[in-house]
Amino acid sequence: MSPAAGVDLTDWPGAGWSDAYDPDEVVDRFTTYVEDRGLSLYPAQEEALLELVTGANVVLATPTGSGKSLVALAAHTVALAQGRRTYYTAPIKALVSEKFFDLCERLGADNVGMLTGDAAVNAGAPVICCTAEILAQQALREGPAADIGQVVMDEFHFYGDRDRGWAWQVPLLELPQAQFLLMSGTLGDTERIREDLTARTGRDTALVEHAERPVPLTFGWSTDPMHAAIEELLETNQAPVYVVHFTQAAAQERAQALTSAGVASRAERDAIAEAIGAFRFGPGFGKTLSRVVRMGIGIHHAGMLPRYRRLVEMLAQAGLLKVICGTDTLGVGINVPIRTVVLTSLVKYDGRRQRLLTAREFHQIAGRAGRAGFDTAGSVVVQAPDHEVENARLVAKAGDDPKKLKRVQRKKPPEGETTYTEAAYDKLVEAAPEQLSPRMKVTHAMVLNVLAREEDPLPVFQRLLRENHETGRRQVQLVRRAVAIYRSLLAGGVVHQLEEQAADGSRTRVDTDLQHGFALNQPLSTYALATFEALDPEAETYTLDVLSVVESTLDDPRQVLLAQQHRAKGEAVAEMKAEGIEYEERMELLEEVTYPKPLEELLTATFEVYAQAHPWLWETPVSPKTVARDMYERRLTFAEYVSFYGLARSEGLLLRYLSDAWRTVRQTVPDAVRTPEMDDIRDWLEAVVRQTDSSLIDEWEAMVAGADSGSVAAAEPVRPDTPRTLSSDTRGFRVLVRNALWRRLELLARGRAQDVAALEELDGSVWDRVEDYFAEHDEVLTAGDARGPRMFQVDERPDRLDLPSTTGERVWRVQQVVADPEGNHDWRILAVVDLDASDAEGDLVMQVEGLVRL
Repeated sequence: MSPAAGVDLTDWPGAGWSDAYDPDEVVDRFTTYVEDRGLSLYPAQEEALLELVTGANVVLATPTGSGKSLVALAAHTVALAQGRRTYYTAPIKALVSEKFFDLCERLGADNVGMLTGDAAVNAGAPVICCTAEILAQQALREGPAADIGQVVMDEFHFYGDRDRGWAWQVPLLELPQAQFLLMSGTLGDTERIREDLTARTGRDTALVEHAERPVPLTFGWSTDPMHAAIEELLETNQAPVYVVHFTQAAAQERAQALTSAGVASRAERDAIAEAIGAFRFGPGFGKTLSRVVRMGIGIHHAGMLPRYRRLVEMLAQAGLLKVICGTDTLGVGINVPIRTVVLTSLVKYDGRRQRLLTAREFHQIAGRAGRAGFDTAGSVVVQAPDHEVENARLVAKAGDDPKKLKRVQRKKPPEGETTYTEAAYDKLVEAAPEQLSPRMKVTHAMVLNVLAREEDPLPVFQRLLRENHETGRRQVQLVRRAVAIYRSLLAGGVVHQLEEQAADGSRTRVDTDLQHGFALNQPLSTYALATFEALDPEAETYTLDVLSVVESTLDDPRQVLLAQQHRAKGEAVAEMKAEGIEYEERMELLEEVTYPKPLEELLTATFEVYAQAHPWLWETPVSPKTVARDMYERRLTFAEYVSFYGLARSEGLLLRYLSDAWRTVRQTVPDAVRTPEMDDIRDWLEAVVRQTDSSLIDEWEAMVAGADSGSVAAAEPVRPDTPRTLSSDTRGFRVLVRNALWRRLELLARGRAQDVAALEELDGSVWDRVEDYFAEHDEVLTAGDARGPRMFQVDERPDRLDLPSTTGERVWRVQQVVADPEGNHDWRILAVVDLDASDAEGDLVMQVEGLVRL
């Protein structure tokens, strides 16, 4: 097929493609493209290219740093030249997004699209970037009929992942029309996969491996104290150094400890400060990060805000950070140049137990050392366990004196703790990655997707369940699971058996209305719609209850919920001590204390009823919780909420949760349920996320713009590097201001000395008239009409205001009317909001004038 078939390749890699596909022409064009950029293909890259242009599948099992991304680009070139659609998949959205923007620059925005669980960008493009799960879902729904001519699967070792491996196997089973490029540096023996792939696709499957690593690695075992080991690496010009920890807390603690090591010179620190420029660091972790990066030290882990991670990556790519302390997210392919990798341990907690790293995990992490084009060699250093480090110190102290050496009392590893030895390290260095084990699983979603096809589902289930890569025993278990799911779908009325065979060979039909709802990538969305009807619209908490239903459908932010539970237990202990409850009884009662779960009884009951007719939902049960609602009711800013629960190392997790809550409120809450108060919460959520880190919203809006327009070009004006200002969303900004004033009103309502002190801590000594108010009125009302919109007033006309000289040109004067028992409403909390300063700071800048009587 000619490349002119719906694909514009006039600009890349050059004009003048022939009308018929010519493998030699593709090779010549791609080689010229590479050479024009001052590069040359490695032998393994050239071998892979030659196999791809002849139509073969390719398993690319070459070391990290050997140029697999260039082979992927070559594969896309082949597909485009043939007029076939090509998909690129990766395990995480961040890598998918990175590849999407990279391919837009190389192939042109019109030729590249992206699919995520939230939206689609240019979904009809000939090149699609997506996660493996998105491709697997499409393969299940459409099978061989899918318009997918080629699949490039990056990080293919996830095929053996316990929870996600099914998504890497399903496309191999259900897309026989496609050409496959499977890539990873740690695949192990792939003979069975290759033989099966050839049988299914009818294409030869070539293995390209044994490539010489462009940057060779040296391995070392260190018994020096970690601080000394890192200093030696810096002194011997082995930077940049990535120090791998297996907890976020350990990574942060190490970075802070290294600030006294003189990592960067004065000139280097000046260069870092210039590169950072006016970047905004928030309180809490932001202050910690600001201090360490200015010393030439980075922190990198999944709990950080996205903008903080990008800053660290940017500084590292510019060669300004000598040490980065992070977690093993390094092994998932983050784009950070590294010369030396230091592993602080060979033991990790995998969510179930402490265990030694596998050979695959070890080599995935180690393979990030050494930068092609920058380094002639890379280094991997494994730190000995603490007891081994101490033993080495004692031996060194004894010197060559045999008597002293004999008296050395060697430390043993802590009892019950998983540990490792130098022998275990040596074994990992020499070990090849373990053979990949298939991880197929059957879910209600899989069964429904297959049943919804316009074809007889039995042959499809035969391929998925009896012709997959699992053992015979495991296949029997999968069949039994599928039968049980099918029966539950029949019982729930989701699937109907036909009396006669349909034209497509099927004897079943799926309820199309149910399936349409289920096609949402969040299965609980339909449950939420049904549950909204069970709420009382007349209840004072109606809007917050709607939010609680939404939150119950979201994934649990585990660290946030644990922090809530910890605080709840602490408060419960204090109350029980005050009541004189004995220790043993306190401990027993504490077992029942957990994080708050609004509407738990209602949500549990309605879910059980709804799931009877929608049995696939048992796999994603409702989860009552309150995070967005809790923050809203407490009137806390993002930074205040982080401080309140001690979430400094989980800011990124909290932000992603709030972003998901905002999107779900925006997408799921129907007009019949939507109230002005719900709109306020939606806009407040958007403002909180945007003021904290706008990139999550900007990226999503870019996707939506692309989905609406059919082209990625429409998305480019709101890409993450061009964020909107905080005050540009006027409605959301007003909610932020109103919540800030309402928090002060609630403190005032308590009327206690400590609450007045809290007010003064917020705003300084402008609250001298609190006693005057309580001399006139017994209390401050906070319920009913006190929350109404009439009680919050904004004057946006600066020409009419008598303003402090410190404010900018764009200002609001705002006031919160105090609801008194007599209904006089003659007391107000006054403040001035500086919009320009708020935009510059990325946070609300408000000067409170205090409590006044009109």
